[in-house]
Amino acid sequence: MSVLVLVLAVSAACCLGFGFVLQQNAAQKAPLGDFLSPRLLLDLIKVPRWLGGIGLMVAGMVLGAIALGQGEISLVEPLLATNLLFALALSRHQTKQPLGRQGWAGLALLAGGVTAFIVAGEPRGGSAITDPLRHWLIIGVMVGTALLLTTYAKRSRLSSGPVLLSLAAGLLYGVQDALTRVSGQRFSAGGLGELFTGWQPYAVLALGVTGLVLVQSAFETAPLRMSLPALTAAQPLAGIICGVGFLGDRLRTDTGALAWEAAGLAAVVAGIVLLGLHPAMPSGTAPRERVPNLEPQSSR
Repeated sequence: MSVLVLVLAVSAACCLGFGFVLQQNAAQKAPLGDFLSPRLLLDLIKVPRWLGGIGLMVAGMVLGAIALGQGEISLVEPLLATNLLFALALSRHQTKQPLGRQGWAGLALLAGGVTAFIVAGEPRGGSAITDPLRHWLIIGVMVGTALLLTTYAKRSRLSSGPVLLSLAAGLLYGVQDALTRVSGQRFSAGGLGELFTGWQPYAVLALGVTGLVLVQSAFETAPLRMSLPALTAAQPLAGIICGVGFLGDRLRTDTGALAWEAAGLAAVVAGIVLLGLHPAMPSGTAPRERVPNLEPQSSR
């Protein structure tokens, strides 16, 4: 594993984790009428804490994009999943909660799972699949599943809605990571002219904005412990599927390696769930006073 890729990916995870906590702190005070509406972003842009969180998130995405340009997506995505460790660290600082057995177990499972997957799978680059049908099939399944989850989330709203929205956003972000890598390859091959004549950079932007609305709607309507684990678990799984499916990433496929890869991914998901449900994570939304002058007036 390249030390540069490791440093870039972990730095990206740090920025993302801190950014998610700051975003949720602000989004929980937004008007409920903004649920799943682009208007939510217009309301939140007036909140300094949210802007700070978005700034960290953008920094994390840039660092992640550079890491994706230097290493395989099947290597970078599990490292990005460690953003939950940094989110927990900031939340723990805010709530003064000790890690306890649950926190240490989650940390061990997440770190051990990432290590097991990378060591067993030995992710390495290969020739990208040129068949456009395969590209669109995998991307279509991911985006279609995200759309289906969002539809159900809109119906359930305050019950299972935040989890479904986070899963949908994670799938979109996984596809976005894959297309970010393709965009980087196009730029390396022919500069800006080659980059902007393809559809990938525009899809990256559309997926990013859509995912942002989904994530902020999830943060708005539920505690971080309900939304962040689903987001953190779905993104690397979607990215790995895209990486192996059409970007040409290769993993070891002998029986022993596959068993350890599956065990590693299972440990990652279990660790994410344990850390996401930790008492240190913000456990409730703020009173619905909301952003000043933005809340619809109630009838008297």
